[in-house]
Amino acid sequence: GGGGSHLRGIFHPKGFDDKGIVALSGAHTVGRCHPDRSGFDGPWTEQPLRFDNSYFKEMLAKSYRPETTSKGCAQSRHAASGTIMLPSDLALLEDPSFKRHVELYAADQAAFFADFADSWVRLQESGCANLRDIL
Repeated sequence: GGGGSHLRGIFHPKGFDDKGIVALSGAHTVGRCHPDRSGFDGPWTEQPLRFDNSYFKEMLAKSYRPETTSKGCAQSRHAASGTIMLPSDLALLEDPSFKRHVELYAADQAAFFADFADSWVRLQESGCANLRDIL
């Protein structure tokens, strides 16, 4: 599954708290899933080329129906817009600790941008030793 305990099992050992997990999940505001690559199919947001807080806003505003993709993967789709959420995305709404960050980022794009930037740098540097500024 993609529930809260699964997400924490992946990200907590890498040094990410619940806020960091939700912030990184916000990367789903851009792009889409391709069934030939991941088995999932569709964009998370209505404007998948724009990096903003719409992932969180849409997640809170829409209702999604479970479906199975042509590759046999479980996902959920908003019928009118065609946008999707994966089990790991919906886990952010089901877990109260995650949901409070979803609600914050939906209401405050600047907070999302700041926390995403911090978490993204940490993710990129994860496992790297002796990093230093070169300027």
